[in-house]
Amino acid sequence: MKKLSILIIAAIMVTACGQTQTKEEKQEETAKVEEQKQEPTKPEETEVWEPEPAPISFNANNVPSDAVVLFDGTSLDAWESSKSPGEAAGWIINDDGSMSVKPGTGDIQTKAKFGSIQLHLEWKAPAVIEGEGQGRGNSGVFFQNRYEVQILDSYQNRTYSNGQATSVYKQHIPLVNATKPNTEWQTYDIIFHEPEFDAEGNKTRSGTFTVIHNGVLVQDHVEIQGTTEYIGWPKNAAHGKDIIKLQDHSNPVSYRNIWVREL
Repeated sequence: MKKLSILIIAAIMVTACGQTQTKEEKQEETAKVEEQKQEPTKPEETEVWEPEPAPISFNANNVPSDAVVLFDGTSLDAWESSKSPGEAAGWIINDDGSMSVKPGTGDIQTKAKFGSIQLHLEWKAPAVIEGEGQGRGNSGVFFQNRYEVQILDSYQNRTYSNGQATSVYKQHIPLVNATKPNTEWQTYDIIFHEPEFDAEGNKTRSGTFTVIHNGVLVQDHVEIQGTTEYIGWPKNAAHGKDIIKLQDHSNPVSYRNIWVREL
C-alpha cells in the first residue's frame, strides 16, 4: 500500500511538472504574439529583404524575358493543327508579322501544355465587315482546351452578352465593352488560374479568369464554372496541364505578339 501511494504521488508530480511546462510555453507564445502586436518604432522593423524578386528585361516588342513566346511573326513552329495533332498549323503568316485564320483549315493549338498562366495576345477583326452578331469577326482563345475567352468583333455589333468579346463564353459577361473598331488592333492580357482536383477526380477549387481588354479590366477574378459549352451546362472532369487553342470560326481574324508566363 505504501509503495502504491508513492507511485501515485510520483505520477501526480510528473503531471504537475508537465502542466507547468505547458503553461510556461503558452505564456512564452503569448508574449511573442503580444510583442508582434506592438507598434514598430523604427522603419527597418517592417522591412523585409528576402527573398529578392528576380529582375527581368524586355525585348523590342515589350515581351518579358521570362515569357514563352508562342508567336513572334516569323513562324508557326509553336503551333500544330487541332484536327490532326502533329501536323503543321494551316493558318497564314502575313507580311506585317501577324497570322490570320485560314477558314476551313480548323483550329490550331500549342504543341506545349500549360497550367496556370499569364497570356498576352493581340488580335484584329477582318478588314471587311461581314455578317452580324456571332457571325462577325468570331474566334476564341481556349485555355487547357476547355475554357474559352471569346474573340469577336463587338464594336457596334450586338449579340448575347455572355458571348461578346472578352466574355468567358456562356458564363461571365464583361464589365464593359472595350472593343475598338476593326481598323485597330485589340489587346488581351489574361490571368488564368487552373482548377484543382483531388485524387478521386473531384474538383476542389474552381479556376479563375482575370481579363484586361485594351488596358481595361473587364473580368475581375471570375470563377470558371467548368467547360465553356456551346450547348449544355459546364462540365468538370478532372484534368491537368493542356494546350492553348485558337479557334477557326470561318472568319479571317488576325493575331500577333502572343506570349505566356507560367505562374
